[in-house]
Amino acid sequence: MKRVMWIAVALAVVAALAIPVLNIVKGGPRNTQMSSCIDPKGAPLAARLEPKCANCHADGTPLPFYANWPIAHSLVSADVSKGLRWADLGREFNRKDPPTVSEATLAKLERVVSQGTMPPARFVALHWNSSLSEADKAAVLGWIHETRRSLAQASLPDSLAIMAVVPIPASVEVDSAKAALGEKLYNDRRLSGDDTVSCASCHDLAKGGTDNLPVSDGIRGQKGGINAPTTFNALWQFKDFWDGRAANLKEQAGGPPLNPVEMGATWDGIAAKLNADRPFAAEFKASYPEGFNSDSITDAIAVYERTLYTPNSRFDRYLAGEKSALSEKEQHGWATFQELGCATCHAGKLLGGTSFELMGREGDYFADRGRPTDADFGRYNHTKNQADRHFFKVPTLRNVALTFPYFHDASARDLAAAEKTMAKYQLGLALSDQDSADIEAFLRSLTGEFHGKPL
Repeated sequence: MKRVMWIAVALAVVAALAIPVLNIVKGGPRNTQMSSCIDPKGAPLAARLEPKCANCHADGTPLPFYANWPIAHSLVSADVSKGLRWADLGREFNRKDPPTVSEATLAKLERVVSQGTMPPARFVALHWNSSLSEADKAAVLGWIHETRRSLAQASLPDSLAIMAVVPIPASVEVDSAKAALGEKLYNDRRLSGDDTVSCASCHDLAKGGTDNLPVSDGIRGQKGGINAPTTFNALWQFKDFWDGRAANLKEQAGGPPLNPVEMGATWDGIAAKLNADRPFAAEFKASYPEGFNSDSITDAIAVYERTLYTPNSRFDRYLAGEKSALSEKEQHGWATFQELGCATCHAGKLLGGTSFELMGREGDYFADRGRPTDADFGRYNHTKNQADRHFFKVPTLRNVALTFPYFHDASARDLAAAEKTMAKYQLGLALSDQDSADIEAFLRSLTGEFHGKPL
């Protein structure tokens, strides 16, 4: 009996050693999506990370040889699924518009490398050559800082430019004549089929660039299908709409006028009404000789929306060195926000707006909420890629105290509810009332100024 037991133990030891040894001989995955990185500066870093990260963070990477063994299959599949929910580095290193890894992914990489939490211990136990060396860590962090410097405004000191979160620029260059025309069009109800709805109806600057409604009211009292995001600071969003179907502000401006639920108009009909306004038509032709058409109208609105930025929040002043700009409670909220990992998805000058993330990464948000709608499919509605189901563009947290209700479905009426939902479904945490209150205090410090006056 003892002999049988010792033989079983010996076989178990041999098997336990055989897997990592074979993994060393075989090496990590190669020629995955990460290998085809289109960013010349990111390619060397992608090649360095590929054998260590691609198994779980590059969709389509062949699984290890032991992945189909009993028990191992379910464990490996769960690890890969979780890894892709957090970050698909294959996709990230192949972004074309813009052709750089997102600020959110930079923040995620910085966090796990600095904390030494990736690759996880269970993976390293079977892949002895997968740990990041000190040289690997230095290369990753150096590349992150270099990428951030390339994205930062020239006036930022280097110590601030390499941070995950940076202040909003104090000024933006625009064509003032075109911006003035765009402002008129933004507030002009003639862009709707029945002259009742303007851009400002759903994106009221007096309400944080939103309408503070769960869904917006369109022509003839029709209800939209998703919560209207803010237009403030939209010039720095990497895509527009919750599902990212618009590549820029101009594309976004062209959607609502033709939507039968929202504004229900046609470009010919809009142009005819605006041309009947001879003074405005003459003023418009001074900047757009072609007159009113879909291209010129959306361009003017986009130029105006580039002026809707809100610098000089108390948080911006704090980042710039004015430590008294935030109270002790707000500073603790900011520290907690970072410690919990919120500043990975909510990174950059907007604290968001640079990536798509899964709603319900650590729990089934939609099953718990109920009441499914087509809008819940998120990015999938645009791409039809199953991997995009329930992914949404991360909203900016700038002026977030004014842009309630929250989420694409407006399910959170206030900041406290939004914070606890995010903690539960994105981080797998139960947020204490004290931490929630401190984070809320910090979030209220993100309200900026417009034309020199606090929103």
